[in-house]
Amino acid sequence: MPRQRTRTTSSGKPTDSECMILSVLWAQGPATVREVFEELNESHGMGYTTVLKFMQIMTEKGLLERDTTVRPQVYQPAETRQTTQRTLVSDLLDRAFAGSPGTLALQALAMRKSTPKELAEIRTLLDKLEASS
Repeated sequence: MPRQRTRTTSSGKPTDSECMILSVLWAQGPATVREVFEELNESHGMGYTTVLKFMQIMTEKGLLERDTTVRPQVYQPAETRQTTQRTLVSDLLDRAFAGSPGTLALQALAMRKSTPKELAEIRTLLDKLEASS
């Protein structure tokens, strides 16, 4: 199944609107423009032509892969959610936190209440990091 994937920008970092589209595709799996539109129209009031244009741009940026062998064409993320999140966090870390993961983590934890499960995962990660130091 041939996929179209060309990268025309150097960053490949998604915008806020592109992140909404990626979130739909990560949750639902490969989908048509109409399927993504139906989800985003319901939750964000985004129009069909807007979703279509964003998905075309995202394909050009290398954020989405498009299966051109079927009609309607089916899109899927080019990268996993985790890979995309790491790219975005790495960029934010460098630009806003002078490369300090501790400062970033402290700011993130101070902004919103974490669930007990999230806090347990953070403690586990910290324990692993301390053990390996």
